[in-house]
Amino acid sequence: MKKIINTPNAPAPIGPYNQAVLSGNMLFTSGQIAIDPITGNLVIDDIALETKQVMENLKAVLTEAGMDFSHVLKASIFISDMASFSKINEVYTTYFDEETAPARETVQVANLPKYVNVEISMIASF
Repeated sequence: MKKIINTPNAPAPIGPYNQAVLSGNMLFTSGQIAIDPITGNLVIDDIALETKQVMENLKAVLTEAGMDFSHVLKASIFISDMASFSKINEVYTTYFDEETAPARETVQVANLPKYVNVEISMIASF
């Protein structure tokens, strides 16, 4: 059975989708970008702060589903410039224990929604 996960602690979807879907014990998050859920403003002036906002948005979605970053099996990172990878990775790393970190891919793309610099989605499980 499919359960829709939405929280006011993460940005509202900007299209016909939900923040996450829980199916059985598997959670599939939509990609999160650096929108501050309180102000609705983009946080894009600094790649480290942008990545932190993305991760905090994902944390809010995971929390709403009764999970945390230890439940994440796979992360997909989409970035607009591979030169930003090391700064993104520095922030991303602070959310995971290295020994139990999830599988991951990082892909450079031409454009992201609202022309942000980073978008991350995750798959998690109980």
